[in-house]
Amino acid sequence: MSNTHDDAHTGPVKSPKQFLYTVIFAFTLPVLAIIGLVFYVTSGNQPASGVANPELAVAQRIQKVGAVLVRDGNRALRAGEEVYKGQCAACHAEGTVGAPKFGDAAVWGPRIQTGFEALVQSALKGKGAMAPQGGGEFDDTEIARGVAYMANAAGAQFAEPNRPGAEGGAADAAAGAASAN
Repeated sequence: MSNTHDDAHTGPVKSPKQFLYTVIFAFTLPVLAIIGLVFYVTSGNQPASGVANPELAVAQRIQKVGAVLVRDGNRALRAGEEVYKGQCAACHAEGTVGAPKFGDAAVWGPRIQTGFEALVQSALKGKGAMAPQGGGEFDDTEIARGVAYMANAAGAQFAEPNRPGAEGGAADAAAGAASAN
């Protein structure tokens, strides 16, 4: 009976060696794990090697995904040639990355056959290596005017579009402003 009584009052640690292991695993190991995690988490703010301006690098990584651009909806539409020079000429002037070269009727011919709307949708949504053009400096109608300008230079007979609902177009608005003076 005394053996049963002694076993009931003793703990799981029966020797100093077991006590040492218990202390190491129960206290020291978790403390070391916490210290290691702290070093791991705080080391993430260090700039990448070779970054000349770490503040700029951080700002670029945390920039907003989208932005709201407020423009004057009543401003005059830009001509197709101006849109071409500002947006399209970078690739279409030399025909880089497979872009049809400006004025090359042989390359533009099959594209013109698809129709003006298909060309405009390709420009707005992107095609091949060309990124979508909608939402940039030019509005969709101006991009369509640029498409008409490029296609007409290759032999098409597309009219430059006006804003939806605009009667008379930009030329009439300019003439009306000139006669008011």
